[in-house]
Amino acid sequence: MIYLVFLIIIIYTILIVSFIIGFDKVKLFKIGNSTPENTFTIIIPFRNEAKNLPSLLESLSILDYPKGLFEVIFINDDSNDTSVEKIRLFKTQDLKLNFYIFDNIRKSNSPKKDAIETAVQKSNFNWIVTTDADCIVPKKWLQLFDEFIKENDSKMICAPVTYQTSNSILEQFQLLDFTSLIGSTIGGFGIKKPFLCNGANLCYSKDSFYQVNGFEGNNNISSGDDIFMLEKMIEKFPNEVHFLKSYDALVITKPQPTLRSLVSQRIRWASKTSSYKNWFGKFVGISVLLINFLLVISLPITLFKFLSWEIFIMLFSIKFTVDFTLITKTLIFTKQSKNIVFYPIIAIFHPFFIIFTSFLTIFKNRYKWKGRLFNL
Repeated sequence: MIYLVFLIIIIYTILIVSFIIGFDKVKLFKIGNSTPENTFTIIIPFRNEAKNLPSLLESLSILDYPKGLFEVIFINDDSNDTSVEKIRLFKTQDLKLNFYIFDNIRKSNSPKKDAIETAVQKSNFNWIVTTDADCIVPKKWLQLFDEFIKENDSKMICAPVTYQTSNSILEQFQLLDFTSLIGSTIGGFGIKKPFLCNGANLCYSKDSFYQVNGFEGNNNISSGDDIFMLEKMIEKFPNEVHFLKSYDALVITKPQPTLRSLVSQRIRWASKTSSYKNWFGKFVGISVLLINFLLVISLPITLFKFLSWEIFIMLFSIKFTVDFTLITKTLIFTKQSKNIVFYPIIAIFHPFFIIFTSFLTIFKNRYKWKGRLFNL
């Protein structure tokens, strides 16, 4: 038992330390003053997002990029609220914006992948940029992508996302948990083993999308439009997938409003992991699961004196320290460092949340998302 505990601790520590080192290896990209050249199609699938769309629309309207060089395609995924009306009304207020609305063409078990493929087929420009309807995009967003493309031989560019939060414990829990994923994402790119990205801030060429046959091969999985595309791009273009590390490229989204919706979201995220082809991504997932499982079972084992308190405290302290370092580094990058004060209390509950959602993923056969039931 003791040897297994130490083995898991060592593997996890080496993994997170490598992400910490890799994080710094991805250099900050600074915006220049070059003349915009590349053309972009921004794709936004939506379903009943009437409450969130005004903020997104406002951020799109003030993008600092020539309006003739980008278009926005909204794909309506069977909304029954006023989402479409809000987009149409906003469009009438600025006729120079190239906003289009199309209905989703469903042909698979994944509404979002269908929506993206529908939009790509209708796009008029060379580069595809994806985000979500509950996001706010930064003013220099497209300018950064344009300059990054001109300086790097890229087929796919992953970029950062963070949460806009209040001081509620639930929202702070999500922010710090999500921040650890962003830090691991950047760290993975830094050690030349990218395994994560976020569909709320992705850019890839239309040609490369078709060269990897879009989402063919994983349309049976309801989620994963970002990760599976990343895997395909890495396999086809191993040296042309990059991370755009810039605060000015940071897309802001919202955390889940309730614990129930948070659990559903994490089940949805976890449901695709068994289909990953990237061995490193699977290794990271198993390592994270094992260290958290070890922490959860170590507490009762220690209470019943089958494990010493010294070993339990050492286990918790090591995980606490390496996670704290990576999360702090990432929060400094996203300019949210003040939120680290919530970390000590959240670090106590986080392992239980990971094991609970993992348990549900294994034993539940479906989950609810956006008012629909999906099979696992």
